[in-house]
Amino acid sequence: MTSTDTVLVQRSDDDRGVVTLTLQRPEAFNSLSEAMLAELQAHLDALKADTQVRVVVLAAAGKAFCAGHDLREMRAEPSADYYRSLFGQCAKVMMSIQRLPVPVVAKVQGIATAAGCQLVAQCDLAVAAEHCRFAVSGVNLGLFCSTPAVALSRNMGRKQAFEMLVTGDFISAAEAQRRGLVNRVVPAEELDAEVAKLVDSIVAKPREAVALGKALFYRQLESGMDAAYVDAGQTMACNMMEPTALEGVQAFIEKRKPNW
Repeated sequence: MTSTDTVLVQRSDDDRGVVTLTLQRPEAFNSLSEAMLAELQAHLDALKADTQVRVVVLAAAGKAFCAGHDLREMRAEPSADYYRSLFGQCAKVMMSIQRLPVPVVAKVQGIATAAGCQLVAQCDLAVAAEHCRFAVSGVNLGLFCSTPAVALSRNMGRKQAFEMLVTGDFISAAEAQRRGLVNRVVPAEELDAEVAKLVDSIVAKPREAVALGKALFYRQLESGMDAAYVDAGQTMACNMMEPTALEGVQAFIEKRKPNW
């Protein structure tokens, strides 16, 4: 276990390669200060290079998951150059989540608003406690949540995403699940167990196959259909040559469990 000022890093003690990053600014509703964004970036960079990691869980301390950017910090330096740098820093963190070779699971225990909702949307998977609420509420302050819109519109239908963006209204965890923002919703007391269940399912699969698949999944979303199929076919051919895939297919033929 290691801790910085705003992020706690915990590694599972069972050698399964599960790493939990916990946002630790509960007194500020885990708002994304410059320091927190920098620390998250440093941890994500380190995890990308760590071949022992299999799954990353993004969690938060306190009542809120994340309330978005630190508005007091933003208001203290009102210049276009500063804001461009800040939002660029945030975008880099979001893209680093997507570019990690392992799945990132958001463990949502409280409200997620604005860039906090963006953070949930950017994670590959999300499990939420049933009391949680979600909003991209910047428009209520005169600031349209343009950067959260990028992740949000890639998780749910356009009209549903735009309604959230233009009204700033909250939606429930159940509605977030219906719209595709989160995968699973459970009572708060079952959140840990549900995340563990999802993690267990992932770590039981070969890391190489998951890494190839995650990269392809996001690439093909941004491609035309023809190009997507070409890319997917090439990825599957490469995957099929991996020892884990060859062993998995052979085990299926021989009706036994694969020896990974």
